[in-house]
Amino acid sequence: MGKGRLEAFSDGVIAIIITIIITIMVLELKVPHHADLSALLPLVPVFLSYVLSFIYIGIYWNNHHHMLHAARSVSGPILWANLNLLFWLSLVPFATSWMGENHLAPTPVALYGGVMLMAAVSYTLLSWLLIRHEGPESPLAKATGSDLKGKVSLLFYVMAIPLAFITVWLAIALYVTVAAIWFLPDRRIERVLKAR
Repeated sequence: MGKGRLEAFSDGVIAIIITIIITIMVLELKVPHHADLSALLPLVPVFLSYVLSFIYIGIYWNNHHHMLHAARSVSGPILWANLNLLFWLSLVPFATSWMGENHLAPTPVALYGGVMLMAAVSYTLLSWLLIRHEGPESPLAKATGSDLKGKVSLLFYVMAIPLAFITVWLAIALYVTVAAIWFLPDRRIERVLKAR
């Protein structure tokens, strides 16, 4: 079956998730009653958690777009895997709000990592199903190769979750590192598609 409806539906859901993150950010960032910069310090954890989540959702949207652009068609299992990914991404606003509202406390930071881990696992599953559907010689299979970035990301999330209970800032540093790894769209897919 064609992939157009899957792309349109996914774009719509991701746009709603971004809107929720922006809305929560506006509601959670209370305007300080003092005019000096020190009045902004209590807002830093809330602001940083929302910036990180906004970037993450943007990364997923961008790479999801590239991945589906490389595919020719989709199947029933691919549709379900995509819904699974969208489910985990839909939990990002809640995890973000809890983490920011509690000033980066260990349990909310660990939960945030759990949500991001499940989103990464879901993305990996979706990619695997697309490659299986398209075949080992497909552009997506050639572009992703051994998927080192994906494996490193999963490892960092698995490490960050228990680290949140030891040192929150190290866990957050791992989340930021994963975001930095994926910040630029996956150029491998673009290169393979241009060559084709």
